[in-house]
Amino acid sequence: MKKSFVLGTLLLLGWTGCLLAESGDLHGVVGTEYTSRYIWRGFTVYGSHSATHPFVDLDLFGSGFGLNVTGHIPNGTGQYNGFGNQQFQRWDYRVYYRNALFTDQPYMTCYMIGYVYYNFPHLSSHDTSSFPNGIDLQELHGALSFPKILGVEGLVPTYILVKLWPSNEDSFVGDKSFPGGTASGFAHIFMLDYALKTHCPITDKERVINLHSELVYNDGVAPNALNVDHGWSDAVFGVSTDFDLGSSLIFTPGVFHQVTMDKSVNSEKSLTWASLMLKYKF
Repeated sequence: MKKSFVLGTLLLLGWTGCLLAESGDLHGVVGTEYTSRYIWRGFTVYGSHSATHPFVDLDLFGSGFGLNVTGHIPNGTGQYNGFGNQQFQRWDYRVYYRNALFTDQPYMTCYMIGYVYYNFPHLSSHDTSSFPNGIDLQELHGALSFPKILGVEGLVPTYILVKLWPSNEDSFVGDKSFPGGTASGFAHIFMLDYALKTHCPITDKERVINLHSELVYNDGVAPNALNVDHGWSDAVFGVSTDFDLGSSLIFTPGVFHQVTMDKSVNSEKSLTWASLMLKYKF
């Protein structure tokens, strides 16, 4: 089973499902995504600014190991929280391993473990004396997905455990946090995706509508070191579909909506944003 999730969630973790490339082959995806707002695990990262997210994801010769680099670039030249937008460009570098167990059983389990380094290249990684320098983050995560357990083709539950911490504890996302929070802690993400097969009357072809939902339990961790609560923080619902443009190009538009349950994570109770992704598979 080949499964593709939302870029802002599982693809950012390097997760693309159970299938591996054939042994000896190097496969991957390169592309970019535009989002009308950048919402990351409930947090509004760039305020009302849109963002561009270039990415490359490599499957290393069918070994199960992969590499992923994803950028997050705010659009526009204005100010965000008193600082130039481009200061807060973030690049995520990750290595991961994924595979599957019990492939012939109803409890077939796809799993993935990974490590991410979140880097702000326009800011110093080591200087912790002046804000906003030294705010790089690190993360370990694991994901379990069960493509057969519900007995409905295309209906897949997933659980993700996240451990996030500052690269420099003596920094403004660590011990020196102004609000008194920390970027160190755990988050639990519960997802349910459904690949709904439909018939498109315009193209007269079968089309798959990807329905996505997720629920986040934030165990007191904030990437911006705000003082956030321990509890259910937000729920996200989305719909997207792939358009095959030929020559291995795929265009994926999507619309997503967040319901915020904890104002310490996000003061906006309701958020809606659009996503436009173009990728090349090789």
